[in-house]
Amino acid sequence: MKFNSKVIHAGQQPEATSGAVMPPIFQTSTYVQEAPGVNQGYDYARVGNPTRTALEKMIAGLEGADACACFGSGCAAMDALLKMFRPGDHVISSNDLYGGTYRLFTQVFEPFGISFSFIDLTDIEKVEDAVTPNTKLIWIETPTNPLLNIVDIEALTGLARSREILTVVDNTFASPYLQQPLSLGADAVMHSTTKYLGGHSDVIGGAVATSHPAILENLLFQVKTTGGVPGPMDAYLTLRGIKTLAVRMERTCDNTRHIARFLRDHPGVKSVRYPGFEDHPGHEIASRQMKDFGGMVSFTLKNDDIESAHMFMKNTRLFTLAESLGGVESLISHPASMTHGSIPAEVRRKAGLNDSLIRLSVGIEDASDLVSDLERAFGTI
Repeated sequence: MKFNSKVIHAGQQPEATSGAVMPPIFQTSTYVQEAPGVNQGYDYARVGNPTRTALEKMIAGLEGADACACFGSGCAAMDALLKMFRPGDHVISSNDLYGGTYRLFTQVFEPFGISFSFIDLTDIEKVEDAVTPNTKLIWIETPTNPLLNIVDIEALTGLARSREILTVVDNTFASPYLQQPLSLGADAVMHSTTKYLGGHSDVIGGAVATSHPAILENLLFQVKTTGGVPGPMDAYLTLRGIKTLAVRMERTCDNTRHIARFLRDHPGVKSVRYPGFEDHPGHEIASRQMKDFGGMVSFTLKNDDIESAHMFMKNTRLFTLAESLGGVESLISHPASMTHGSIPAEVRRKAGLNDSLIRLSVGIEDASDLVSDLERAFGTI
């Protein structure tokens, strides 16, 4: 089945009792049991819910995984994954990653004795040098947030397998439409379903898809024990959003190409980060492991100062100044003070995240209107 069909049909069947094409919202906290411990597959809604099951089957199908566990947010999904590890274990991650991931790693799990190395994952030799006898996981984010660096998934997962190290790919920026990490050797793939999967900026969620027995066992244990799961309405909205994932991604990728070229040719722009450019250092890898180059662009202004960046963002109209990404509407943000504000300034700057960097999440509006909106903002600085 091709991907455009999978987003409609993967793991989905008409609802058994009514024949409903879309899974109903099973708004219940508990389920009748025929005898103690004897049920029809569900006993308590924290552990399982049919609407959530439909979403989990869909995401597993899109990622080519045996199973998926859904959570109340992307951070909850990451939290559940990291709870596999114990004091003394070591995790390697990118030095250019989502600020919430960095905060979770350093402020929640480091105090419990798990150590982290944040390095340039585009340099395989640096990764090899960072491996210790206690390294249990390589956490991969590609394209990275917000610098849009490209990590070679196949190369890193090959290295990890040779050392018996697990690999997880945060696939949020790419979505399953653009990138299939499990087929490239990853042990698990994680999503903030809030973003491209939900696609309409109206629901928070997270998911982990995997075929690795130990990871799946841990996830199901965390679902039951710590309970950071989505409600049935959240699951329904995310599932409904996925139905249009393919057509939304096609449009946003087309729009992003247009916006990236406009920015690179504009005299008010100093630099543009977009993996679709042939001179992007990760372009060849992105061409190999992604179907297209995504809906994100980061750039700095010619005068490259934070005051000009703030003024620019204040004066867009279609590009809404807001957190998040991946919705149908275009968003503009300032990573240093918003999504990555929890990362110390010296750490951000060392990784190449300047205070003046602007990040765009390009939506599905008309591309010419988006260009006009940016051009108008340039006129204010």
